[in-house]
Amino acid sequence: MKVASIQMNIGNEAKSDRIGRAERLLDQAKGADLVILPEIWNIGYFSFDLYEKESESLDGETAQRMSAKAREHGFYLHAGSFVEKNNGKLYNTSLFIGPDGKRMAVYRKIHLFGYGSKESQILSGGHEIVVVETPLGKIGMSTCYDLRFPELFRAMLNKGAELFLVTSGWPYPRLEHWLMFNRIRAIENIAFLVSSNGVGNNRGVQFCGHSMMVDPWGVILTSGGDEECILRADVEIEKVSAVRKTFPAVSDRVL
Repeated sequence: MKVASIQMNIGNEAKSDRIGRAERLLDQAKGADLVILPEIWNIGYFSFDLYEKESESLDGETAQRMSAKAREHGFYLHAGSFVEKNNGKLYNTSLFIGPDGKRMAVYRKIHLFGYGSKESQILSGGHEIVVVETPLGKIGMSTCYDLRFPELFRAMLNKGAELFLVTSGWPYPRLEHWLMFNRIRAIENIAFLVSSNGVGNNRGVQFCGHSMMVDPWGVILTSGGDEECILRADVEIEKVSAVRKTFPAVSDRVL
């Protein structure tokens, strides 16, 4: 399958302008089978003052416009994440949309960040581990800070995940952590991992970019720098089972 990761510039522009730019980037990703966007790209992860005002329902403007693009181009879309308002609570929520434009899965970020961030003060954490079964393979969903918690990825592995999608708003100066965790989560679970991180400066915080796609051996198939770009790679999902048979660390687990 052909995979595209959109490493989007996330600054301080208006939400409507940002959604329009995301649509244009999705147009450029035409031809991919699977596409992913960054975390809270529509208002900017660090725009905490806008979380309540710009929150949406699962069927809000952002979701509707992303669904329309998935349907227009016929690809599976991990639509990054947005601030969802649900029963009086706010969540960092990701949608997985099919090529028919219909919502296939909802993932609410489980691990909320508190270090230099107001996310854990404003939002509520999710509880459901989400692995989506598709004709492309079994796809696990995660968000940014989740990447630091191997237990979540092991739980997705236990649910059959062959490919992890990581939507993110990871900032400097913790670039080295980002680079390591992307590869480590792929290696220890013998799975593909595709990440989409933001770039640019949002509320005075610089995103570190370096989105990437990693194979089950931990080899980086493609990666970005610190500028807006679209990463592309061919992912042979069959390689997961082949590597797990060749190097059976997954089946050798005793805990």
